[in-house]
Amino acid sequence: MRKKSSPLQKRLYMLELVCLAPLTAMILYLLYTVHNFSVWYNAIVENITKISDYSIDFKEDMDYTMYIIVANMERAAELVDTEQPHIMISQARGDFQALYDDSQSEYARSQVGNILKSLNTLENCVEEIEADALVSGSYDTNMERLDMNIRVLTELIQEQIQAYIKYETDRLETLRKGIRSDVSAAIRTSIFVFAGILFGAVFISRKIVAGITEPIHRLCEATKQAASGDFAVRAQEGSDDELTVLNTSFNRMVEKIGNLVDSIRMEQRNLRQAELKLLQAQINPHFLYNTLDSIIWLAEAGEKGQVVKMVSALSSFFRAALSRGRDYITLEEEEIHVKSYLQIQQLRYRDILEYEVAIPQELLGYQVLKLTLQPLVENALYHGIKNKRGIGHIIVSGKEEDGKMVLCVQDDGIGIESGHLAHLQSVINGELDEGETSSGFGLFNVNQRLRLNYGPDYGLTIESEYGAWTKAAVTVPIIK
Repeated sequence: MRKKSSPLQKRLYMLELVCLAPLTAMILYLLYTVHNFSVWYNAIVENITKISDYSIDFKEDMDYTMYIIVANMERAAELVDTEQPHIMISQARGDFQALYDDSQSEYARSQVGNILKSLNTLENCVEEIEADALVSGSYDTNMERLDMNIRVLTELIQEQIQAYIKYETDRLETLRKGIRSDVSAAIRTSIFVFAGILFGAVFISRKIVAGITEPIHRLCEATKQAASGDFAVRAQEGSDDELTVLNTSFNRMVEKIGNLVDSIRMEQRNLRQAELKLLQAQINPHFLYNTLDSIIWLAEAGEKGQVVKMVSALSSFFRAALSRGRDYITLEEEEIHVKSYLQIQQLRYRDILEYEVAIPQELLGYQVLKLTLQPLVENALYHGIKNKRGIGHIIVSGKEEDGKMVLCVQDDGIGIESGHLAHLQSVINGELDEGETSSGFGLFNVNQRLRLNYGPDYGLTIESEYGAWTKAAVTVPIIK
């Protein structure tokens, strides 16, 4: 089964047709004109060449032959027997009869017809002379016939031939002028035709090329956008051709890839949130167990006032931590949560911990992701304060900077060595995988939560000087 031509192939075929059809017609026209001119020219030249021989030699040969017959009886018998004059006349008659048959104009046929009549009359006169040529005493009569008939007729035939030659020469000149005029017209026509072909070819080729290259260019741009991660881009779909098939296939492919990427992102987000909730579920019971143990010790020691304070702080801690299932709470609620945690820990580590929460009042109404500060405070206590001798201080502060909110947790604990700090920063940024038992895992989760919820421009940074201090800063957008 023959394959059907595609629309793109039809466009290219159209371009070929526009270029080749007029050019082929012009070439055929020129070939036809040249062929006709060649036929006419060859016919006229052939006629002139054929008849020119008779114009030059026929009269002299015929007059001389007839003179020999009249004047020399010995040779007359030979010439009469061989019919030399009749052969000359018959040959001339045959040639002129052919000219007569081929002539297409009445004037030419009339001229050649007169020559044929003159040849017939000449043949009659030749026969009269031949009849008396061998008879004694007829010399004078034949000489008179030779002068009055033969020579007059050959002169007439020569004049008729010259007239015919002049006619053919005039025709040749007319043909030359016609050829010159037709050649000029053909040149002008060729110029116009070639100009039209050139203009049409350029115009149509540009449209066809633009119809091919522009969709390809748009498809390339859409491909670049898709490669950069923009899966919402779509290629423009047009008429029913190969490029439209490509655009449609590209759109379907990008849509499927976009859906797949969105699904993967959603699965990763859900997985990360599940991991974070699992971590919270692991941290809270651990903290609860330690606090309850402390309450039991205080109760056994008869420290009722301390028991009341710790139970009250624990209640405030979990009330803020639960916050009716919300992921976002006000910074004031986050402050209560941190203060409750620090109050409980101060009761437990009264000999080594002092704290200060200094968040400006104007920031307390802003929203923040729940459990943002508590892991940082916990990290400052367990990895900073507990690892130094003497009492340590934790300061929680906040400020507004460049349209963002920066919350800091700083301690004057043992600090972090420079090599370990670089390693810890790589863990926090997700460049290294330390596992859930690593000290950097909690900070990594804080940073991941911030970036998942706020975007890559926000997150956690750590600064430290070993033996002196550590500062954890959280940058979040201002959300009222």
